[in-house]
Formats: sequence, structure tokens, C-alpha cells
Amino acid sequence: MRFKIDLRIFLFLVLFYFTKQIEMYLMILLFGFIHELGHLVVGLLVGMKPENISLMPFGLSISFKIKNKDMNIRIRKGNLLELKKIIVAMAGPLTNVLIIFISGKLQIDLFTYLMILFSNILIILYNLIPIYPMDGGRILKGIIYIILGEKKSNKYIHNVSLFIIICLTVVSSIGILYLKNIAIFLAIMYLWYMYLIENRHYRIQKNIYEIIENY
Repeated sequence: MRFKIDLRIFLFLVLFYFTKQIEMYLMILLFGFIHELGHLVVGLLVGMKPENISLMPFGLSISFKIKNKDMNIRIRKGNLLELKKIIVAMAGPLTNVLIIFISGKLQIDLFTYLMILFSNILIILYNLIPIYPMDGGRILKGIIYIILGEKKSNKYIHNVSLFIIICLTVVSSIGILYLKNIAIFLAIMYLWYMYLIENRHYRIQKNIYEIIENY
């Protein structure tokens, strides 16, 4: 298992410090870290082995190894591995829901509770955006995979991701104009970054499919 640090996290720290949003950013990092631990624990429980752990600008990112035996167990047009991926993807947001529930039972001041509530709701909503490889995108892709198969799931999630991110960019541009909040800009740029990386993988995979079909 390898551990990596995305150096852009230091740039984010500087930007949020000078825009006086450092406390909220650090809280999001903390609960984002716990969010990913939720993925990790559930991944281990369903028999998946972590391959890479990366410290990213908005928390940890964990990827799991794919076992050959999982690739060969079919369920309809998908496989058991996709069900595992869906469960693991759901574990992160559910971990944040659990944090909100537990914090509501603790004897903490109202301001701290509201900070915890806001940051966790933000993490839940952000991660459930149906853009791959966010949790929402992984869940949607897994469902499509099981129903329609791998090729169509890749195509549909790619198109859905592009449509959603364009819509979010338009809406957030209005928000940035009126709220003048750099956090919105950074969050959208991070989504574009993640999408473009996956888009490159999708193009490579698409070319492989075309080569196989024309062979």
C-alpha cells in the first residue's frame, strides 16, 4: 500500500488562510479524513484491499485493489465487485451522517455544533454529486454496470458527469459573482480536475473497446 500527498493542499491552506476561511477548511479536512476512513473500514469488511492512500486538498482518497476472483463472479450483467464498490462508496456519506447524529448527542456549544453540522452536510452533498469518481458517480456507475454492463456504464457515467459539471459550473459562477467566495471556485475546479483525469481514462478504455470490436 502506497501513501501520497498532493502538494496542492498547501496552496489551498494558504488561500483559505488569507480569505479567513481556514477554520472551516480545516474542519472539512478533518471530517473528510473520517469520511474516507469510513470507506476504508467498510472496504476491508467486504474483503477489499487498499492499494493507494492519498492526502488530497479535500481529504483522503483511497483506492482498492481488484481481485481476479471478484472479476469472474457475475450478477446479471454486472458482478459482485460492483456491489462491493457501491457499498464502499455509500459508506463515506453515511459516516458523515453518523458524525452529525453523534455530535447532536454530545454536550457541545451551539456554534461548534453548527460548524460540525454545516461541514458534514457540505461533505455529504459534495461527495454525492453524480460525477465520477465522486461517491455519487461511483454509486450511479455501479448501478448502471449491474443493469446494462461495463461498456454502457462507462459511456453513460461519462456523459452524465460532463452534463452535471457544466450545470454546476454555470450555477456556481453566479454564486461566485454574488457571494465572492473562493471556496466555491476551488470546489468546482477540483471537480473539473477529477473529471478530466477520468475522461482521459475513459478515452483510453473506449479506444481499447474499438480495437477489440474491429479485430
